[in-house]
Amino acid sequence: MEMFSSRRLTKIGLTAALYVVTTLLCAPLAYEAVQFRVSEMLMLLCYFNKDFIFALSVGCFISNLFSSLGMIDMLFGTTATVISAVLMYLFRERVSLPAASLLPVIINALMIGLEIKLIIGDPFWINAGFVALGEFVCVSVLGVIIFKLLSKNKFFMKLITSGENNAVRGRQ
Repeated sequence: MEMFSSRRLTKIGLTAALYVVTTLLCAPLAYEAVQFRVSEMLMLLCYFNKDFIFALSVGCFISNLFSSLGMIDMLFGTTATVISAVLMYLFRERVSLPAASLLPVIINALMIGLEIKLIIGDPFWINAGFVALGEFVCVSVLGVIIFKLLSKNKFFMKLITSGENNAVRGRQ
């Protein structure tokens, strides 16, 4: 059955692990208000295939086990990832990749900005602004550039879209 193929499960597991490892390698910049979480560029995978929603949600949850903000970061961060990932996938046929990349920027800014306000007490809009800046650089600038380049590679596109009836290949 396609739903439980070993190839599909391997792709999900490897993506979650890649998110965790990349986040932990950049740990000093991956948590709190000033976040340059390079692993967030992987969110763009959700634009191409719904399997990555689960992979990145699990990766974010595990990464946030190491957060200096504590257990609440697992809740807020993972929820922001799930919402962003689902919306990117749902809007994939209506918006371009650069436009979809703004969804995690906005959602993380609002949710993580609120989380930091609740835990540390810093002003919400300053927190939201710093989170948005880091997310924008990592996802909307670096991520979009990298994915635009990678999308020209047929092997890469086949790898990330396998199992998807995908009409977005031309909308990037």
